[in-house]
Amino acid sequence: MKSVVQRVESCTLSVAGQEVARIGVGLVCYLGVGQGDTDEDLDWMARKVARLRIFPDAADRMNLAAADAGFAILVVPQFTLFGDIRHGYRPSFSGAEAPDRARSLFEAFPGKLRSYGIGQVAAGVFGADMTIAQVNRGPVTILLDSRE
Repeated sequence: MKSVVQRVESCTLSVAGQEVARIGVGLVCYLGVGQGDTDEDLDWMARKVARLRIFPDAADRMNLAAADAGFAILVVPQFTLFGDIRHGYRPSFSGAEAPDRARSLFEAFPGKLRSYGIGQVAAGVFGADMTIAQVNRGPVTILLDSRE
């Protein structure tokens, strides 16, 4: 399982011109499910994202997690994180999990985040063409891979 996590001031996600999800200060987590990912990968990723200490504390040091500060997380399905361009310029997505299994793990992710103390969790729509407007803060961008 892979993710790109970005610290944001706000983020809005729409599908077909209709707003589906919105958060204020928090994290946007672009989540990709790879072939063979398990519930253990899901748990590892949710724990890391919820506990990722990238928000400033009173001393302005990155020392607080979204769970500590009561911030939201917006999860966006992102199979293209498994894009492989080692052979040419058109990405191959053969490392991404099959849609049915990927959907199941993606849809379980918000509940896992809640179990690690995230009070507000929003999610994009699996398989949809989404429009995402986000205001990054920092910027702070972290790459996570449950297999590394």
